[in-house]
Amino acid sequence: MPGCVAVAQRTLDPLAQVRILARQPTKIRKDRNVVEGKDEEELRSRSKKLVPEPVTNPERNSMEKIKHVTIYTDGACLGNPGPGGYGAILLYQGHRKELSGGYRKTTNNRMEIMAAIVGLEALKNKCKVTLYSDSEYLVKAMSRGWAQRWRASGWKRNKREKALNPDLWERLLQLCEYHEVQFSWVKGHAGTPENIRCDELAMQVAQQPNLPDDQGYISQSEIK
Repeated sequence: MPGCVAVAQRTLDPLAQVRILARQPTKIRKDRNVVEGKDEEELRSRSKKLVPEPVTNPERNSMEKIKHVTIYTDGACLGNPGPGGYGAILLYQGHRKELSGGYRKTTNNRMEIMAAIVGLEALKNKCKVTLYSDSEYLVKAMSRGWAQRWRASGWKRNKREKALNPDLWERLLQLCEYHEVQFSWVKGHAGTPENIRCDELAMQVAQQPNLPDDQGYISQSEIK
């Protein structure tokens, strides 16, 4: 009976229907769990994006990008001791700054040291500096560690001799402890434009009237 067979194939057993209906919620729950799992992953990724990035330290960045400045210095004195002046030129990436000053009575060596001090004190931030001077007294005292040894010995060159200009050496040493300074000697009056200009600045000031007193020189002279 072919017709009866066809009807039997289409007719579902009641228990089978119950089994099918019972399975459907399970599939829905499984699908819902999958969707919820994806949502949780998205929320985690979004929360990570919302976490603020660490703030960079501007001081550290400035240290990493330290400027390299070139300084030329010179000192002059009419009489030694006598009226004196100093000149300094700062060079950095096409920028140029000239500084000068002087005193009514001082020495040439004091003006050489003072020129270096003024040049370094003009720097607003920590810098790497190449400082050129035609003073062997200045360059050797700093590059060979003489000034550091004088300070460590209580400003004495040896057991008998005192180191002159301790007030200026102390200022210069403190500046060099902050900046990275390399002292280089350049022959004076040998055609180096900046060295010649520094000498001009120093001489111009030394010839001016009504210069201030060099208190460091006065104190040093009184001790003698």
